[in-house]
Amino acid sequence: MAPADPPQPKGPRLTLSNRVLTLRRDPHSGEVLARGGDPEAHSILQRTDWVPVIRIHEQYHRLPTGLDTAEETRLATRAVARLRSVGYHVDCDEEFDTELREPHHLPLGAQILHLAEQIRTATTTDEAATVLTELTAAHDGVLTALDDVLGATAEFCDGLGEPPDPHVARRLRYLAEEYLQIIRTDLSHTRDALADRHAPHPGRRTCTNEVSATERERSAVCACSPPPRAPAAPPPAVSAGLRR
Repeated sequence: MAPADPPQPKGPRLTLSNRVLTLRRDPHSGEVLARGGDPEAHSILQRTDWVPVIRIHEQYHRLPTGLDTAEETRLATRAVARLRSVGYHVDCDEEFDTELREPHHLPLGAQILHLAEQIRTATTTDEAATVLTELTAAHDGVLTALDDVLGATAEFCDGLGEPPDPHVARRLRYLAEEYLQIIRTDLSHTRDALADRHAPHPGRRTCTNEVSATERERSAVCACSPPPRAPAAPPPAVSAGLRR
């Protein structure tokens, strides 16, 4: 039996142009800029210390300010190596070109995305509740950890010594105490309600890939019912001016 096709990614359809980037020093500003790519490429750039810049009509990445030429070259070259290692075509200045390739390890966020995929394939409320527990667990859930990260970042900003820093720290604590607390409370209630429900999802069921001996269509690869047909579109209304 041939393996099933892998699930297609959500969101906008990716094209070949999304796999192409340019990484060059701007002749006017002297900044090293990276343009093009898809969200995965943007994530790789950010993990290589690049800064995203979002304008109304364009989006690109730049290196942090205050770097000397040697450090700019190092970060740009590393970005080229990381992007090319996962199949991106990078058109870059000669000073940034490299034959080196860096292995790409799945980031922490990929584990959270895996939780989303588990919920998308859950067939019972118990399965969905089990996944949500990873987010809402009081001691070591994802949201508890995020709350701790916000608190640690606020403490870090408090000690930087510049006038805007206490404001940033207060804002981070506000986000944790107000917005994050609302998300955690509501999601915990949802998880608990699903855990008490013990019900199958009416629109999902586990496919065993088994075909009954009485199956009429002998070419079938599973016993799942075909998806419902979309209702036929109604005929267009006749304009009043055409009636006699």
